[in-house]
Amino acid sequence: MGVDDSANLRIGALSKRVGVSPELLRAWERRYGLLQPSRSAGGFRLYSGSDEARVQSMQRYLEAGLSAAEAARLAVAGADRVAAEPGSGKARLTELATELETALARFDESAAHAALDRLFSAFRLQTVLREVVLPFLAELGRRWERGEATVAQEHFASNLLRGRLLGLARGWADAAGPRAVLACAPGELHDLPLISFGLALAARGWSITYLGPDTPIATIKETLVGRERPLVVISAVSAARLRAVQDELAELAADVRLALAGGGATKELASATGAALLLDEDPVTAAERVAEQRP
Repeated sequence: MGVDDSANLRIGALSKRVGVSPELLRAWERRYGLLQPSRSAGGFRLYSGSDEARVQSMQRYLEAGLSAAEAARLAVAGADRVAAEPGSGKARLTELATELETALARFDESAAHAALDRLFSAFRLQTVLREVVLPFLAELGRRWERGEATVAQEHFASNLLRGRLLGLARGWADAAGPRAVLACAPGELHDLPLISFGLALAARGWSITYLGPDTPIATIKETLVGRERPLVVISAVSAARLRAVQDELAELAADVRLALAGGGATKELASATGAALLLDEDPVTAAERVAEQRP
C-alpha cells in the first residue's frame, strides 16, 4: 500500500496513529524538520501520509539504537532501504567500535575522541554504553588478566573514557526526578560501570549524586536531605569489598533504599544486608529496571 499524501491530519490525529505524543511530534518538527505540514484555510497545521511515514521511519531508527538527530536525518532523507538491510545499523556500530578500540590501543587520544564523537552522534547514549563502552572495558580487563594488555593501555583507555563520560554527566544532579546516590564500596576503584549506570538513569529523568570510588559507607548519610530516602547504589567488582562492610551496609539499608551492584553483588549479600535491590545485570539494563520501578 502506498503513502497517502492526500491525508490531512491534525496533530492530535497523527499522534494517535503513530503513538507519539503531540509535544514530541512538535519537537521533532521544530528541531529536525521531520514533519512538513500544510496549512488549512483556518491556519491549522495539517499533516500528510508522508509525514506519518517519516515518523514511523524515525521510530524504527530509534528502536535500532540511533540517536534522535541521526534517526531524523535518515527519515527525512527517505533512507528506508538502510533500515531494511539486516544488520546495517549494527555494522556501523561495530565499525565505529573497532575505530575506538584501535585508537585506544595506539594511545591515539585525538582518534579516540573522534570515534566517540561519531558514536555519540549516530547512536543513543544507552546504545553506545551497552554495546561499545562496557563490552570494551570487560574485554580489556580480561586481556589484562591474560597478560595481553599492558597496565599503560588499561590506564590510558580507562582514564580517557572516564573523562568523556563524566563530561556527559555534567548537570545530572539537576533533574527533578527521584534521586540516586552512587558510590563504590570502600577500596573499590573501578567506577566506570557505576558512571554508566548513572548516565543511563539520568537519561530516564533521575537526579544523580555521584560520590565516586572508595567511598566510606559512614559518609553516605551526609548526602541525605531531611526526610529524603533516596536510592543508594553501592558498587563493587569483588564480593570481598562488600562483605568487609556488610554490617555498615545493613545499617544503611535501615535508612535508605539500598541497591548492591557490580560483579561483587550477590543474592546472599543482598539478603544479609537487607538491600532493596540487587542489580546484577549490565549497568544500562539495571538502570532501565530501576527507572521502571520508579518510587
